[in-house]
Amino acid sequence: MKKGLVMATATLAGVMAISTSAFAAKVGVSMPTKDLQRWNQDGANMEKELTDAGFEVDLQYASNDVQTQLNQIQNMISQGAEVLVIAAIEGSSLGEALDMAAENEIPVIAYDRLLMDSDAVSYYATFDNYMVGTVQGTYIKDTLDLDNADGPFNLEITAGDPGDNNARYFYQGAVDVLNPYIEEGKLVVKSGQTEFDDVATPLWATETAQTRAENILSTNYADGSNVDAWLCSNDSTALGVEAALAANYNGEYPIITGQDCDILSTKAMIDGKQSMSVFKDTRTLASQVVKMVGQIINGEEVDVNDTETYDNNVIVVPSYLCEPVFADINNYKELLIDSGYYTEDQLQ
Repeated sequence: MKKGLVMATATLAGVMAISTSAFAAKVGVSMPTKDLQRWNQDGANMEKELTDAGFEVDLQYASNDVQTQLNQIQNMISQGAEVLVIAAIEGSSLGEALDMAAENEIPVIAYDRLLMDSDAVSYYATFDNYMVGTVQGTYIKDTLDLDNADGPFNLEITAGDPGDNNARYFYQGAVDVLNPYIEEGKLVVKSGQTEFDDVATPLWATETAQTRAENILSTNYADGSNVDAWLCSNDSTALGVEAALAANYNGEYPIITGQDCDILSTKAMIDGKQSMSVFKDTRTLASQVVKMVGQIINGEEVDVNDTETYDNNVIVVPSYLCEPVFADINNYKELLIDSGYYTEDQLQ
């Protein structure tokens, strides 16, 4: 692999001098779509931090089209990318591009979504996906006081995209917390839909989540019974559930979980329509990936903190996991506004 030298600073006789290499290392960044707010933020954060670190950046969005993403990554390789950072639309669909990267000895960092079925994945950087689900499940457990309350309470589940490997981790983390209460009968899933394949939402689409939620409500809750909690794996699916509740539900409003702290869902949280959202500060993740890119380019040991969990069906991918937290009505100002992630005007 070619090694581009990043910018360096030196002080001589009290004067700061900037020295640049003959060329800056080129980094290809492939994001899945602009349709979800979080990917726009991730891409912008990544591009800024990489540029500030002295890298040349080729940032592309694939409009949720796998063939487009495949072509974009292949073009990045042809145009001299020395490291690739890829947030896949579907983790198993980029084999041709990954093979091309391997042939050209280009390291690949899977960003937030694990790249599956390939040994050409060098590293994985993400938040602890299983912990995301654990945080959501624990929020429901604690808010309903399941260890002490008599129940029973009604629960429904809306999970994420079956093409996104992370979705199963989110689902499993939450279900592992809640299953003992389901088995005990303290939590009741009236729809009977508890398996991942039954509750998954292709492409995390709000409209798909809404349609399924409307069907669940009309079939199981038309008698006026309450949904006490609705486990949603992310904010876009939560918005779909919230729309279905607004149109088809007359009971007491349920606990609704989410993930990403998107602006619309944060506003819904402020308005009492969503209970919480798992906050994954993409600035933290972008900074870690930029650090990893620099370590790769400079031939240094790359920071990882998990070498056992993320098996992509071919290899266990060395990973760096950032820790998620949750925002709700009680702490969103501290987490989201005071930290500079949003301004107050954005949440008006």
